[in-house]
Amino acid sequence: MSYPAHWEADVVLRDGRPCHLRPITPEDGGALSRFHAQLSPETIYYRFFAPYPELTERDVSRFTTVDYADRVAIVATVAGDIVGVGRYDRIDRLDAEVAFTIRDDHQGRGLGSILLEHLAAAARERGIRRFVAEVLPANRRMIATFEEAGYRVAQEFSDGVVRLQFEIEPTAEQRSVREAREHRSEARSVERLLAPRSVVVIGASRRPDSVGQALLRHVVEGGFTGPVYAVHPEVDELLGVPAYRSLDDVPRPVDLALVATPGDAVPEVVQACARARVVGMMVVTAGYAETGPEGMARQRELVELVRGSGMRIVGPNALGLLNTAPGVSLNASLAPAMPLRGRIGFFCQSGALGSAILRRVTTRGMGLSTFVSAGNRADVSGNDLMQYWEEDDATSLVLLYLESIGNPRKFARVARRLSLRKPIVAVRSGRTGQALPLGGWTRRSQLPPEAIDAMFRQSGVIQTDSLDQLLDVAGVLAFQPLPKGPRVAVVGNSDALAVLATDALAVSGLTCAGDPVILRFDAPPEELGRVLAGVVDDPAVDSVVVLHAPPLMVVDQEVRDVILAAARRAAKPVVAVLVDQEDVTSLIPVPGSDGIPTHGSVPSFADVEDAVRALAAIAGYARWLDTPRGELTEFGGIDPERARILVERTLAEADALPGGPPLRARRDTAAELLAAYGVSLWPCRSVATEDEAVAAAEELGYPVVLKTTAPGLVHRTDLGGVRLNIENERALRTTYLSMVAQLGAEVASRLVVQRMAPPGVACVVESTEDPLFGPVVAFGVGGVVTRLLGDRAYRNPPITDVDATTMVREPGASPLLRGYDSADPVDVAGLEDLLQRIGRLADDLPEVARLELNPVVAWARGVAVLEAELELAQPEVRTDQEVRRLTTG
Repeated sequence: MSYPAHWEADVVLRDGRPCHLRPITPEDGGALSRFHAQLSPETIYYRFFAPYPELTERDVSRFTTVDYADRVAIVATVAGDIVGVGRYDRIDRLDAEVAFTIRDDHQGRGLGSILLEHLAAAARERGIRRFVAEVLPANRRMIATFEEAGYRVAQEFSDGVVRLQFEIEPTAEQRSVREAREHRSEARSVERLLAPRSVVVIGASRRPDSVGQALLRHVVEGGFTGPVYAVHPEVDELLGVPAYRSLDDVPRPVDLALVATPGDAVPEVVQACARARVVGMMVVTAGYAETGPEGMARQRELVELVRGSGMRIVGPNALGLLNTAPGVSLNASLAPAMPLRGRIGFFCQSGALGSAILRRVTTRGMGLSTFVSAGNRADVSGNDLMQYWEEDDATSLVLLYLESIGNPRKFARVARRLSLRKPIVAVRSGRTGQALPLGGWTRRSQLPPEAIDAMFRQSGVIQTDSLDQLLDVAGVLAFQPLPKGPRVAVVGNSDALAVLATDALAVSGLTCAGDPVILRFDAPPEELGRVLAGVVDDPAVDSVVVLHAPPLMVVDQEVRDVILAAARRAAKPVVAVLVDQEDVTSLIPVPGSDGIPTHGSVPSFADVEDAVRALAAIAGYARWLDTPRGELTEFGGIDPERARILVERTLAEADALPGGPPLRARRDTAAELLAAYGVSLWPCRSVATEDEAVAAAEELGYPVVLKTTAPGLVHRTDLGGVRLNIENERALRTTYLSMVAQLGAEVASRLVVQRMAPPGVACVVESTEDPLFGPVVAFGVGGVVTRLLGDRAYRNPPITDVDATTMVREPGASPLLRGYDSADPVDVAGLEDLLQRIGRLADDLPEVARLELNPVVAWARGVAVLEAELELAQPEVRTDQEVRRLTTG
């Protein structure tokens, strides 16, 4: 087989540093010999069960010449040197022997488990289902690698050797182990960037207006607690910081390099950083992917060079990163001032907007724990930051400004886990057009915006329409508790504002807790205080909105004080609308010991609608938290292996190529695929004559349906493409002749007869393999109108029982399923079962480019899938696979 380039991957190891994995080639002979020569005698003995100090030419040829099918080897490299090798050799059709060796100075970094994951994925691709390994009993580290990987390992001791055997199909336990290891390593990777022990500025300048000097000045003025160095070709000191002619002269260790050199000098800087074993780089230099195809090629080369050297990179074209922790105090950015210290972590893709965002946050009196503006986001991404913030005790709220999502499947998985502990608020630009930002490499999604919004909701992410709305919601979450329900009390001194508030509550899906309490226009502050005290203590109230229009157009400080006093005694969120303030949200602060606003501060808004919208957002998040996540149903009788063999055989017979157009599968292929997941396709018969139609009806049983599969007329009863409830032979013959006469010869060649399903509600279930998001399952009530309106529910598999329940109830037309207008309720449980099965199918088989079940008829006692359209394609590599790997962009 040809070289499998898609097996190449960058991975992050346990210590937070990356390395590169790739299949071995015959050109690796010299590197493999050097690798072997660097192994300790103990490591060699554990691998070969005998002293083996040197590889012969024959050994080197045998180890580096593989067929990428029955004999596979994957090498791990750092700075071009091999530091680990994993290989398998097929024993028979389903079994292969696996072994790997890690260079002694790289042992303990988790490289063995990563090689095992990638070898298993390659083996599954080649049809192998089990690994066996022989290990010396003293080699406890190797045995532990297999035992702790999440596979069910069987052990047998014989002739002084431990023989291990295990199935390599991913299990829930293996997936959990993989994701936990990925989480820890990526969190560690970001931690070493945000909390470095030392910083060096490369490209520092004596010119006050230069980017290099600005970076250095901001690090110094920000009060970074560790050593700071500069690299300058001529001076020994810059802004009070020691300067060195080259990075090679800088005292070690250096954790973070801030790079502001011209673009053509950056590769040389990377090589110098690699020699100095720098942990990570932040590159503000522009001129990469944002400039077009040539710049994108340079950016790819930069990322390959940085990661291949064991480092990570923020940028290029980045604004920078900040950490306000007292023990760090790092302003490694082009923003001139450190924000207030707080408990909000903020990730921003846009360098241009980064400074503006920081100014708005400060204006609102909010503080940050950490901030990263990643520019072109070639390496470090929002997913990495979420992994870090999940473990960061200094962060309790996460904000994201996203222009694209490079790995949305991973984003959904990580965000769903993080949202259970800390709220995430996101604003995503280009929601309608899904525009690709400058500097982005993201594959384009084919999904409607509603599907992407559904993915955010499924993950618990609070999505807003603008940056101001994001900060509105953040202000409430940062300083107020979550509500326990949707009931909002309205208290104020203005009827007009109260009317606006009740309207806004209704639009936002919240309810007014009783009638608004309206005080006199000139009511004194103490009266407002008494009313608020009663409202916040009322168990029938979940949130409070205080409306105040001052008589003299200036809110008295006493009014602010009584609002603050009420909020501090409340176990529910309180927000204020103060009409005297400028058109910006601010705070009625509760200062901490350091003067920084703390929990209990009250967000105050200039507009009623903004306040209510923010409350509605956090109420939705609280509701998501209270909703059970559900369980994945373990279906008996399904056969994923049979399904996989079917799709692989069908694609092979059609000579389908990766990236080629989808193959429209026959109906019997669709029926067989569905049957492997326990779904029956309603039988039908293609007919070419009137007599064939009658024979088919007698076989299937009356009443029957006569319909065409001609494009444009499928499912269209309104256009005569479907004739229902044909009771007998005479009616069938009449209908057949009528359809042929009305619709023409083309229709006559595409007629089918099918037994009539019981009366019920027609639905649609669809699965799509999206280039960006992977598998997405949609559900809706059938019909032209609901399709035009986009009345669909969407979920990313895997689909839990709770996901299926909410999907069936989400579309606007779903009341038809529950007995609308005196009709009988349909078998909703059957629809939920079908959705979970199709979700499992979609998750298992990326080759299923599209599967549409339409119509699916549900009635009181059952569900029938009447038709299925199946398209198969050789899939692109999913952005979130069964192995750990870093994506780019």
